[in-house]
Amino acid sequence: MKFQRQAKVLELIEKYDIETQEDLSMRLQAIGYNTTQATISRDIKDLRLVKVLTASGKYKYAPSPDSRDSSFASRLRNIFKECVTSIDYAQNIIVIKTLPGLAMAAAAAIDGMPYEGILGTLAGDDTVMIVMRSDKIAEQFCRESLSMLT
Repeated sequence: MKFQRQAKVLELIEKYDIETQEDLSMRLQAIGYNTTQATISRDIKDLRLVKVLTASGKYKYAPSPDSRDSSFASRLRNIFKECVTSIDYAQNIIVIKTLPGLAMAAAAAIDGMPYEGILGTLAGDDTVMIVMRSDKIAEQFCRESLSMLT
């Protein structure tokens, strides 16, 4: 449950300009996660979220600029592991199936991983599509990702 909630937190901060813990809590409650302020605070700390200035002059939560940090990458891998149900590829395109509603979180986890060869990710409700630079890189990514799931 914790990893799914944290995956939703990452999804929400990517989709919306969330300024406060209260705003984050309300958005989580709207999608069925009843959380306390202490839980939100721990999630923000665990995910290493920081407040950044937006173009409109307001602050919002975002992943830390040094999110390539191994602890953060490890957290993203755990979220990825909790969300993903299957991985397959055809040529240079990878298709990842997730639990319902968690594709955006899995895509955010992939985007947060320092992996060369990823051209981009696209997420729906339960499916992520990744375009890789080559067929060989797609095959290698699938192999490595499948090993992460076990």
